[in-house]
Amino acid sequence: MSLTPTLEMARKAGLGLLLGIAIPSMAMAADSSLTIGMSTTFTTVDPHETSSSPNNAASRHIFDSLINRGGAAENNPQLATDWKVVDPTHWEFHLRKGVKFHDGTTFDAEDVIASLLRARDKPSQAFASYTRNIKDVTESDPYTVVVETTVPDPMILNSLSRIRIISADHAQDSVADFDSGKAAIGTGPFKFVSYSPGDRLVLERNDDYFAGPSEWKNVTLRMIPDNGARLAALLSGDLDLIETMPAEGVDRVENSDNLQLIRGQSTRLVFLGVNVMDTPTAFITAKDGSKLDKNPLQDERVRRALLMSINRPAIVDRVMQKNGTVADQFVAKGYFGHSDAVKPVKYDPEGAKKLLEDAGWGDGFKMTIQGPAGRYVNDSAVLQAVGQMFSRIGIETSVEVMPWSMYSKKYTTGDYSVFLGSWGINTGEVSNPALAVVAGRDDEKGTGRYNGGGVNDPEINKLLDEAPRKPLLEKVSELTFNKLWILPLHYENVVLAAKKSISYAPRGDKYTLAYDVKSAAN
Repeated sequence: MSLTPTLEMARKAGLGLLLGIAIPSMAMAADSSLTIGMSTTFTTVDPHETSSSPNNAASRHIFDSLINRGGAAENNPQLATDWKVVDPTHWEFHLRKGVKFHDGTTFDAEDVIASLLRARDKPSQAFASYTRNIKDVTESDPYTVVVETTVPDPMILNSLSRIRIISADHAQDSVADFDSGKAAIGTGPFKFVSYSPGDRLVLERNDDYFAGPSEWKNVTLRMIPDNGARLAALLSGDLDLIETMPAEGVDRVENSDNLQLIRGQSTRLVFLGVNVMDTPTAFITAKDGSKLDKNPLQDERVRRALLMSINRPAIVDRVMQKNGTVADQFVAKGYFGHSDAVKPVKYDPEGAKKLLEDAGWGDGFKMTIQGPAGRYVNDSAVLQAVGQMFSRIGIETSVEVMPWSMYSKKYTTGDYSVFLGSWGINTGEVSNPALAVVAGRDDEKGTGRYNGGGVNDPEINKLLDEAPRKPLLEKVSELTFNKLWILPLHYENVVLAAKKSISYAPRGDKYTLAYDVKSAAN
């Protein structure tokens, strides 16, 4: 068999992984409990309905995947013990034996097939960027499955790590069935107890978990998007650990005898999406409020002027209290698909005014920009700062923020003109965000699911149709950010706070997973 160099590398990487998972040596505490304050609301327990970091992190407590994507973006065995490339479009996975679902039924190939095809075919198409190349899934025997792809896809392991495995018995069940607990039956470290939308998910330990039981008998994930309320609950002792530590509370935590800060790096890119599809676009008018006959954002000079007007270092330093790093492209240097040919855009408000004048918008225009409240680190404050900076170059800017549950329904569908967006690049490479955020929207191909700006660059689309090799992804980065189809702001850092009795290593994808939380004594 002759493989391309990329596929040969993928084969070696897959076969070179450990064939088992270490069992934690800690002794279980009989009555131990853990309560985590989540910074964002997740919207369902159905692991295939909506792909967002809050939803995916929550589902990971109940469900496993074939591949376990580690906190440093590495692929480890989970329900698959090992895998190999059969030929350029067929991957074979050997499944872990002896694994039970929470209801006592046995896990096997039938469950993998049902789960991967359900995620691929679900009407919401939320996981299309991960399942787009899956042609079929078949079993060779009860503990061997073959995933057939439409094209050679060396990134398939990254994609499969995002798809949770459910019981085939519940593959036809509704979202409501999962949210009620009827269908929320996985093989994961915790069992479903109850789910109160917008409030909490209550879990109990799976004592028979194949990787070893958690230290925590009872776990509660409380959704508290308000920074002040989340911090207050930690200070009062109601929470053991909180996500997205508010900058204004850092001193109180650092000066506390029983609390600590936990810091780490993140791969989450925060950006401004720009509507380049509509003429005119809904939230841009002339300064007198009258309708325009064209869309300024379709001119690259205007998009460049917008980014030049934003003092990103100041936003990271002051608004985010240094809990971020200025970004110029999807991934930082060292990640797969980063390109040195992307030209960083420097803060230059006078140059921005000149560009607007050159583009025929020297008198500016009026614009409303939208974003969520409590979804990203200091998101409302970041958006307010950006709005003020736009106004300084002659674009009268109003800012509208709203709860994530309201905002998320519209920001991917082109309803806004300029909007705050983000993508957690959990696979550590460029094809993942590019397929979702800047690829042309194509339901059959599964691309552009979160392309709220209507970007449809034929050259980018063509590159993303090919196998995701390094030079192609570098070119995608160049086209995206030298044309400024989206305006990069910063990578978020991970800042949590916890009781000193807690030990936790933050993940690059910003998932907060109770199974990884330990007692400091351990």
